[in-house]
Amino acid sequence: MTTTTRTGGGLSNGLLLLMSAATGLAVAGNYFAQPLLDVLGRELGLSPSAAALMVTAAQAGYALGLILLVPLGDLVERRRLAVALYAATALFLLVSATAADGAVLLISTALTGLTSVGAQVVVPFAATLADPAERGRVVGTVMTGLMLGLLLARTASGALSELGGWRTVYWVHAVLMALMAVLLRMLLPRLGGDGGRLSYLALLRSTVAMFRYEPLLRWRAALAALSLASFSVLWTALTFLLAGAPYDWSESAIGLFGLVGAAGALTATVAGRLADRGHVQLVSGAGTVLLLASWAAISAGAHSLVWLLVGVIALDLAHQGVLNSSQNVVYALRPEARNRINSAFMTSFFVGGAVGSALTSVVWARGGWTGVCVLGAILAAGTVALWVLERVLTRAAGTPPRPSRHEPAPVGSSD
Repeated sequence: MTTTTRTGGGLSNGLLLLMSAATGLAVAGNYFAQPLLDVLGRELGLSPSAAALMVTAAQAGYALGLILLVPLGDLVERRRLAVALYAATALFLLVSATAADGAVLLISTALTGLTSVGAQVVVPFAATLADPAERGRVVGTVMTGLMLGLLLARTASGALSELGGWRTVYWVHAVLMALMAVLLRMLLPRLGGDGGRLSYLALLRSTVAMFRYEPLLRWRAALAALSLASFSVLWTALTFLLAGAPYDWSESAIGLFGLVGAAGALTATVAGRLADRGHVQLVSGAGTVLLLASWAAISAGAHSLVWLLVGVIALDLAHQGVLNSSQNVVYALRPEARNRINSAFMTSFFVGGAVGSALTSVVWARGGWTGVCVLGAILAAGTVALWVLERVLTRAAGTPPRPSRHEPAPVGSSD
C-alpha cells in the first residue's frame, strides 16, 4: 500500500523518520570499508595501496551516481527510481559479501557507490512532499540521518567486523538495504517527474546549465563545498592525532569518537526550524563564523581532550547549519527541477569533501596537527568570505530569492 501524501500536502513524522534512516543507511556503505582496509589486505592478498582503492572506488562511484542517476528523479517516477536504487545497492552488497578476490570486491564497491545515491533521490523527495513552511525542518531531519550514517559507519563497521568478520558488515548492510527498498515501496507515495519531455542527454545538459541560470546555486554550492572540505580535514586527520601521543588510542576507541560528531549532527533540525522562520541568512552567517572559530578549539585539542571535544561538536554544528540553510535556499529555486538542482549542488558538495581529504593527507605529512588546523581554518575562512560576498553582490544585483517566472529555464529543450 502507499500513502496519499503529495506535493505540498505535508509529511507524516513516521515517513519522515523512515526517509531519514534510508539516507543514512545508503550513504554509510561508502565508509564501511575504511576501518577494514588492513583485514581486507590480509585476507584477499592486497597491498596497502590496492586495499586503499576500495575507498577511492566508493567515492568515484558515488560521484558518478550524483551526475548520472540523481537527475533522473526529474524524468521518471521518483518512488520507482528510489526503490530501484536501494534494491540494486542491496544486490551489489551481496556481491561484496561473497567476493572471492580483490578485483570483484573493488568492482562491487564502485557499483555500490554508484547506486547508493538513492539517498540523494530521497532528500529532494522529502523536500517536495513537505509543506513549504516546514521544508527546512524536513530537510534538516533527513540530512541528520545522512550525516549520522556518514559519521557512525566506521563505528558500526568495526563492531560488526569484530563480531563476525569483515563479510558480516556487507551481509548485514545488504539485508538492511533490501528491507529499506521494501519499506520505501510500501510507504512512499507515487511522485512523477516534471521533465518528462526531456531526453536523458538533454536532462544531463540541463543539470549543468543550472549553474549558468541560477547564481544562488553557484554561491551556495561553493559555500557548502568549502564547508565540507573543512569538515573533512578534521575527520581525515583525527585518526592520526588520536593514534599518536599524547592520546595513543586503540582503533576501536577512535571509531567510537564518531559518536561525538553524531551529537553535532543531531542539531540539524534546529537549523532547519530557524530557516523555516525566515532566518536562513542568519543560520548561514552564524554557521560560517562558528566553523572558523571551531578550529581554535580543535587546535588546542592537540593536547587537551576537552578542547578537542568542544571543537568537534562546534564544527559539526556549524557545518550542519551551513549545509541545511544552503539546501533550503537551493531547493526553493526550481521545484520542477529539484533533482537536477540537487545533483548539481551535491556533486559540488562532495567534490569539496574529496579535495579537503586529499589536501589533509599532504598537509599532515609536512605540517602535522598544526598544519592541518591551519588548512581547516583557511577553508572555514573561505566560507565566511563567500557568505559575505553573496550577501553584498546579490543585493547589489537585485537577485531575487526565487527565480523569476520570466527567467529562461534550462528545461524542456536541448539547451
